Amino acid sequence: NFTYCPATGLAKGNEHSEFAGWAFPFPGVFLMEEFISEDEESEIVELMDRDDWKPSQSGRKKQDYGPRVNFKKQRLKAGSFTGLPSFSKKIVARMKACSVLGGFLPVEQCNLDYMPERGSAIDAHFDDWWLWGERLVSLNLLSKTVLSMSCDSEDSIQLFPTFSKGSGELSPPGSLTETSACKNSDEEVINCILSPRLVPSKEVTVAIHLPQRSLVVLYGDARYKWKHAIYRKHIEHRRICVTFRELSAEFSTGGRHEELGKELLELALSFQGRPV
Repeated sequence: NFTYCPATGLAKGNEHSEFAGWAFPFPGVFLMEEFISEDEESEIVELMDRDDWKPSQSGRKKQDYGPRVNFKKQRLKAGSFTGLPSFSKKIVARMKACSVLGGFLPVEQCNLDYMPERGSAIDAHFDDWWLWGERLVSLNLLSKTVLSMSCDSEDSIQLFPTFSKGSGELSPPGSLTETSACKNSDEEVINCILSPRLVPSKEVTVAIHLPQRSLVVLYGDARYKWKHAIYRKHIEHRRICVTFRELSAEFSTGGRHEELGKELLELALSFQGRPV
């Protein structure tokens, strides 16, 4: 019932929902369109398709480049992991230009193949945070889709009214008074300032539209407070998602498993890997 606006960082109430005209800040999302070119996309997918795709859950297929992990028992070993694929070296180097990806060192890559004919989807979930660090980075290939965000928290979200200026653009919430005040401007645009509105978090869902060849990063609240999902209705054509994950603090410098983390990163960043 809300749609994320990359230009303002706000989740805006959808036009035909009960939240039309309302918005709230939605932190923890970075979206860059056209992260790679059409030619680069074609080359990457061609190289992926040279390797086998293994069946996965919910109509997906996958290729994993990463350590062998038992998340329930919190056990980890390199196993047959030999690094990220060679074609990812250029992608990872380009990430350094993104403001939110300073110091990002991917230790795992997961390619997921979605097809409408297979009913491909992924249920709302959190990515593990025992092993994986704060930033989840995904490259969306072959077709557009929607990342659907939901929250199980018992908290409430404070919504703010949005109001148009002459350009029709959304204005971020500023100083809002508790009383309603409406006036006609010269352009006959009505600016209304209303009281903020509290709604249960569970009633709010946010759509993040992912264009073809875009890069999205989830961090902070979008990583730890909001679950993410891809619904079947949002898979219209073949879609490949390439997700890169970094190590958690426990496996990084000063962490309990720092040495194992170093070993895995050295393997990952050799860029000599095949799917495990």
